[in-house]
Amino acid sequence: MTRAEWFEPKWLWLKRFALAAGLGIALMIVGIAADVVALTFVGCVLFAPLIFWVAFIPILHWKDRYIGGASNVWGAFLVFETSSWSKLFYWFIHVLPDWRRSGQYADAP
Repeated sequence: MTRAEWFEPKWLWLKRFALAAGLGIALMIVGIAADVVALTFVGCVLFAPLIFWVAFIPILHWKDRYIGGASNVWGAFLVFETSSWSKLFYWFIHVLPDWRRSGQYADAP
């Protein structure tokens, strides 16, 4: 699988979830300001998929594309670490360099 084939559908979903999250944030702000629980709830429901997807992409990336000597360590850390700081760290160390074709991913297909 080429890099474009791997990233394109994931970025498409990321963009969709980001648009929904933007609307969700607006609804949450209006709901909190107007003290309307239903709007706040709908806003949270629209925002939740983005948080899930941002945390899920590093696991998918590690499973499919990781190039390195610490594969088992990263896999265990990404799955068992619950605060998601490791997933955020993985975004900057592996996912974004792979997308930009830099670092250890410069020559990856």
